Amino acid sequence: MVILSSNRLIVQALLKAVTVTMIDLHSHILPGIDDGARDADMSLAMAQQAVDVGISFMMCTPHMHWGTFDNDIEIIEPVFKQLRRDISAAGIPLTLGWAAEVRLNEMVPLWYKTQKIPFLGMLNGKKVLLLELPHSHIPAGADQLIKWLIANGVQPLIPHPERNRDVWERPEKIRWLRNLGCLFQVTAGALTGRFGEVVQDISLSMLDDDFIDLVASDTHDTKRRPNDMKDAFELVCRQAGERPAQRLFVETPGNIVGLSA
Repeated sequence: MVILSSNRLIVQALLKAVTVTMIDLHSHILPGIDDGARDADMSLAMAQQAVDVGISFMMCTPHMHWGTFDNDIEIIEPVFKQLRRDISAAGIPLTLGWAAEVRLNEMVPLWYKTQKIPFLGMLNGKKVLLLELPHSHIPAGADQLIKWLIANGVQPLIPHPERNRDVWERPEKIRWLRNLGCLFQVTAGALTGRFGEVVQDISLSMLDDDFIDLVASDTHDTKRRPNDMKDAFELVCRQAGERPAQRLFVETPGNIVGLSA
């Protein structure tokens, strides 16, 4: 018989305590409008997987990537409403919200001015924008756009900076983005090693340096890009303790979407 260590028992108790209370602010669960769920059946399977790993609230954040996934509020909202009906009919106890993962590009100021951007919520009086960098690099002029957004009452939240190749080559770019005023969302699977050692090392370094503001699944399906939130929560409990885990998986995301206790 395997005897669990005291630390393992503590972590399991913590996981039990937060079952169906984690808040996931980044997912590609909406069917058929980006590279996430291909159909409604996949969306329902992803919803059930989210509940199984301890999530009670999930934001649907399809790509809004000019020229690749030309989603906007008019496209996203009806798909979201249909999925919410499907999940309710299936009896899956998952509450949904919706926004978008907006790729950094020159159209963002125009989209903002014409009210085309769906925001995650509010934090410290600013609208929170999930602002995606290309995986390959940090574009020239990114700093100017970030400064413009902040000056206009928008808080950039950068998803998965740990997977950006400029960051791989120059990890100090994390501090540079932080000094510009960005917040960071690290992917659960990055912490657990799903994306390889380089990405995991950067994620754990960000955890050590207190540069992670929240963790989200960025789930795209149930197998290749599943929901790793439970495993990541357990890892953060081991590496940093209960309080940081609660902040990254429950409190900060809850504050953004208005679900804080």
